[in-house]
Amino acid sequence: MSKLQNYVNGHWTAGHGEGAPLFDSVTGEIITHASTEGLNFEEILHYGRTTGGAKLRKMTFQERGNMLKKLALYLTKKKELFYEISYRTGATRVDSWIDIEGGFGNLFANASLRKLFPNQPYDVEGDPIDLSRGGRFMAHHILVPKPGVAVHINAFNFPIWGMLEKCAVNWMAGMPAVVKPATSTSYLTEAVVKEIITSGILPEGALQLICGSAHNILDFVESQDVVTFTGSADTGRKLKANPRIISEAVPFNMEADSLNCSVLGEDAVPGTPEFDLFVNQVRSEMTVKCGQKCTAIRRIIVPESLIEDVQIALGKALDKVTIGDPRLKEVRMGSLVSNDQVNEVKMRTREIAKTASIVYGDYDKIATVGADASKGAFISPMLLREDNPFKNITVHETEAFGPVATLMPYKNIEEAVELAKLGKGSLVSSIVTNSDKIAKDYVVSAASHHGRILVLNRENAKQSTGHGSPLPQLVHGGPGRAGGGEEMGGVRGVKHYMQRCAIQGSPTTLTEITGIYQPNSAYKEAPEHPFKYYWDDIEPGMSLKTHKRTVTDTDIINFANLTWDHFYAHTDITSLKGSIFEKRTAHGYFILAAAAGLFVWPNKGPVAANYGLEECRFLRPIYHNDTMYVRLTCKQKVERDSRGEELPSGIVKWFVEVFDQNDELTAIATILTMVQKKSPFTEINRNNINEYLTKLTVNHKANWGTMTPQHMVEHMEQQYRFAANQKGDFEIATPAEHLDKYRETIFNHRPMPQGHKHPLMRAEWNEDLEHADLPMAKMKLLEAMDAYEQYFKENPEVRTKNVVFGMMDKFEWDLLANKHFDHHFKQFGILD
Repeated sequence: MSKLQNYVNGHWTAGHGEGAPLFDSVTGEIITHASTEGLNFEEILHYGRTTGGAKLRKMTFQERGNMLKKLALYLTKKKELFYEISYRTGATRVDSWIDIEGGFGNLFANASLRKLFPNQPYDVEGDPIDLSRGGRFMAHHILVPKPGVAVHINAFNFPIWGMLEKCAVNWMAGMPAVVKPATSTSYLTEAVVKEIITSGILPEGALQLICGSAHNILDFVESQDVVTFTGSADTGRKLKANPRIISEAVPFNMEADSLNCSVLGEDAVPGTPEFDLFVNQVRSEMTVKCGQKCTAIRRIIVPESLIEDVQIALGKALDKVTIGDPRLKEVRMGSLVSNDQVNEVKMRTREIAKTASIVYGDYDKIATVGADASKGAFISPMLLREDNPFKNITVHETEAFGPVATLMPYKNIEEAVELAKLGKGSLVSSIVTNSDKIAKDYVVSAASHHGRILVLNRENAKQSTGHGSPLPQLVHGGPGRAGGGEEMGGVRGVKHYMQRCAIQGSPTTLTEITGIYQPNSAYKEAPEHPFKYYWDDIEPGMSLKTHKRTVTDTDIINFANLTWDHFYAHTDITSLKGSIFEKRTAHGYFILAAAAGLFVWPNKGPVAANYGLEECRFLRPIYHNDTMYVRLTCKQKVERDSRGEELPSGIVKWFVEVFDQNDELTAIATILTMVQKKSPFTEINRNNINEYLTKLTVNHKANWGTMTPQHMVEHMEQQYRFAANQKGDFEIATPAEHLDKYRETIFNHRPMPQGHKHPLMRAEWNEDLEHADLPMAKMKLLEAMDAYEQYFKENPEVRTKNVVFGMMDKFEWDLLANKHFDHHFKQFGILD
């Protein structure tokens, strides 16, 4: 029988011995075996820290984010392979969607976080802190990647999501991971990791996989490592008490199964949308993943006057749940992960049933579709009812980790809160009500005992992600029994894998350290106007001092008439007595507008647009006849994704300081501009083409493809002939529905793919050439370029046809030509 492979120390290896058998949850057949015997965990952790960690820590947040996005896209193309394997865990297509595409969604979501981090390997947190009153001694906080490894010990119920929801975060932070999935479903985790390693997208060492027992892995963790655990509270407490965890003060995040609850509001009576939403939500949470979710509803808390209605409605809803082979479309609930788990769930249910009544389901009787109930790990949904939930507390202490939940009554919202709190901490609670007052009373009182609370009603039902769906943007974890941990949560989650450090020094020094201009830092006088520079060449501290402008009475009055802002300080000087103003005062927004007039460069350049205003403070008035000038300084650069037919650009935050004639600071603001990035392609045009063509000889060999130098030159000539409308008729080859996506590639800075087959390219490059020799081909190329320029000079508004990109104007043809030349000149090594 085959064995699962562990991916450690840069290679795949099977553990020694026969290993533990892994079973198909539906048929009971042995799938494979898992063993970690012979693995050296100390070496594995060291390899992650040194090999994977060193590479990840050097990457910027932008590079890490783009890496995650690329990996998510790659895995999405392979998803059907994972669905087929997932069925063997007992999961239906819907169940598997949560695990598989939910896992990939975590990669996408964390990839998007790159926009919220600086374009460097470490983060800067919060605002600068002045420690000196004079502004020459200050502090800021930075967060750097921990030079350790994240050890993830995961549960059996989500073999893909459980891995990726954690790894996406530590990779984004710059930390490698060693993943130890639950053995029983590790065959699905292994399949995903094989594809990840095959892709080559992650740096080597960024991910290692252990399929089987983790033995003594925690005995080798160090202070810079992070350990996370998902599973039972009992096991989590044992791991957290490991002497090495304690002695090295290793961060340990525990997410334990909890007795989550859902509350039905007193207003949600039968016939209301909320009543139906509640019943459907409980049924879904009981049966999705066969109830094997750490966020599933275990306690159903309803008004005592409605408990009979809820019980009847839930029974009818559960009657519609078909159980059996998860591959079948008509099946709504598959199996538990193993027969051992079936026995565990039955045992826990019997404990609850010592005081509660079973009102739906049966321990042994179960009807299945397309599967043998005696061989698979099947179980019926079980609904219990506990009429004395304050007296009989087993229901608040015992969890049956399957399709099992218990109804209980409450008299008022205060009792509902107390019942929710008897679970001693959970990952999630929900309340279904259309009363905002009921919602507020519950949430504010119960929030201390839950990691997340969903308020569900008719308004948000269609968009709601549901009670049991943790989201990468929100914190996941909970107090008390739920483990007291926290993971995910967007930017917040990334910081769990970083070390926060307070940095003290002069503003100038901290500007260099943080990459963000700090007030009172030394200016870096720009040789040219800052708006003349591309995003790539701008740096924090780059500064410009403008010329001066005197503000007149007429300026203020005209601005008031233009904007209709006739506030008395600007227009009625007879009303100034008792105010903070001494004379007619310029509008704050006039000061901003006038400041822009002083620092904006009027000519067309890399600055593409005003992107917004982030902060603004008016510190002292500017009166009529005062003179103002501006100090414009680059504060920070922020990456930005370009979209559609838009030239790549980044955001520059400019610190604007407005001074009066006495050099007193009167206003500050942070404005944002969208600034184009420099093209990575060597600019090739009619003025310098000869320089490059001279380098090209008949002896040049292509670095890829089968073109000869002359074929390449004739190919470039052909493009100009098409652009100038000098070639024969042809149809646009790109389907209309894909044309916009193809056209976007003209504008981006990604190089053309090597070996791409152009629709009008000759089938074989050994066909006859059009011109006598290479010198003649070069001359004809130059003639074609001249004809192209003349054609568009005479027809500046015309658009001509391209076989791939559709109708294009001169600007688009120029962009394409530059990228095209760069591609083929690099093909022949004449740009090296």
